This record gives sequence, structure tokens and C-alpha cells, in this order.
Amino acid sequence: MTTLIHPTAVIHPGANLHPTVEVGPYSVIGEKVTVGAETVIGAHVVLDGWTEIGQRNQIFPGAVIGLEPQDLKYDGSLSLVKIGDDNRIRECVTINRATRAGEATIVGDRNLLMAYVHVAHNCVIENSVVISNAVSLAGHIHIESRATIGGMVGIHQFVWVGRHAMLGAMSRIERDVPPYMLVEGNPPRVRSLNQVGLQRAGLAEADDGRVLQSLKKAFRMIYRSGLTINQAIEQFDLLPDNEHLQHLRQFLIAAQETGRRGLTSGRGGKGKDEA
Repeated sequence: MTTLIHPTAVIHPGANLHPTVEVGPYSVIGEKVTVGAETVIGAHVVLDGWTEIGQRNQIFPGAVIGLEPQDLKYDGSLSLVKIGDDNRIRECVTINRATRAGEATIVGDRNLLMAYVHVAHNCVIENSVVISNAVSLAGHIHIESRATIGGMVGIHQFVWVGRHAMLGAMSRIERDVPPYMLVEGNPPRVRSLNQVGLQRAGLAEADDGRVLQSLKKAFRMIYRSGLTINQAIEQFDLLPDNEHLQHLRQFLIAAQETGRRGLTSGRGGKGKDEA
């Protein structure tokens, strides 16, 4: 299967590539890199550090994965990048390894990272996330499954972005974005439910529409009623229960913990502890 590796590629003898991996011209793969079956690595790609890449990924020209974090605290320790299966990593994406020993920057399965996306140290991207062109993720960001991030968004370190959330292009995200919400603007505001995303995910019809209705009511309790977050969470008990409402409740509770960034405000611009 050596015909799958271009003769100009530089691959360390210690690298572990499945025989079905394709490697394009002038790519460089380091000693500690592992690449799973049917992954396609384009031209001028650099894979280095302790990097684990799963199956059927497409890595486009110019991507750089697994290099040292852009963090002054990094001391050369053994830290990792772990990438799952069926991801598309487009041109000139950069994914840095974690800062401290044993920690990992993680990309799950079926994600699309468009051109010039930067994923900093210790980020976690779950599954089926779409990140548009030129998005910059600072360190320690967590993006839950099926979130969509518009082009040129910048996200502050330690921010969490909830599942099925939509972040509008060129927004500056400094606080946590609750699941199922649409956020845009500078300063960013929660504008509405991400109804298009919910429809595409099949949640608009789930349980004969009751899931969507409960999320709509929860949105109004959080962002339109004048209640504090804790008061809104208490009102959730009046709504038909489902796993998505439970997830939203748990996210809101966690967002108020010490060390978290607080919640992105609604259109009224209410503060960190209100929405």
C-alpha cells in the first residue's frame, strides 16, 4: 500500500499509520502520531506531537495538528491531541495539543472545521459540530454536539457552548451560550431559539412537537420574563419534562458555578446573574 504515500512526504519511522492511510505531497508526520484506517491527509500537512487520529478523516492541505500549545505555561510535558472519526479538517486549520502532562485537546466525530479555524490547547469539541471559516477558539473551550459557529467568531477561554446552539458570524463570545439558543452581535445577545437547527435535527417534531414547545417556553422564562436564572429554573417544573429540558436545566445550573464565565445575556443586556 506504499503507493498511497507520496514520495515527497516525510514520515518518521515510529509513526503508526494504518496501511489504508493516504498521505499527500510534502506532508510531515512525526514519531508519536497514530492515524486510523482510510484517513486522507492532503498536501503540506504537518502532524506532530502525541497525536491520535481516528478513521475516515479528511485533512486538507496546510493543516497543522499536534504542535505545542501557544501557552507560556507549557513546559514540554507529554500532552495530547485526540481526534475521532469521520471529521473534515479543512485548509490551514491549526489544532494545538494540551498544556499540562496527560491532558488532551479533543475533537470528536463527524465535525466540520472549515478553513483557518484555530483550536487552542485543552479545547473539547464533541460531535457533529460545524465551525465556519476563520473562527478562533481560545484555550479550555468546550463545544457540545451539533453546535454551529459562524465565520470569524472569537470565543474567550473557558467558555462553554451548548448543544444545538448557533453563534452568528463575527460575534465575540465571552460567556457561556446555553443549549438550543441563537446568539449574535457585539456585544453578543441571545436572540431566540435556534429553531432552524432544531428543525434540521428533527427536534421540532419530537414527541408531537412537545419538545419544541417546552424549549420555547423555557426560552421565554429565561430571557423574556424578568426572572433571575434560578427563578426561571424553578419554573421549569411547570413544563412537560424531557431530556432536552433537563439538559438545558443542568447547563444553566453549571454555568453559575465558581470558575465558569456566566451566561450570555438576552436582548435586554441583563447581567451575569440574570437573563
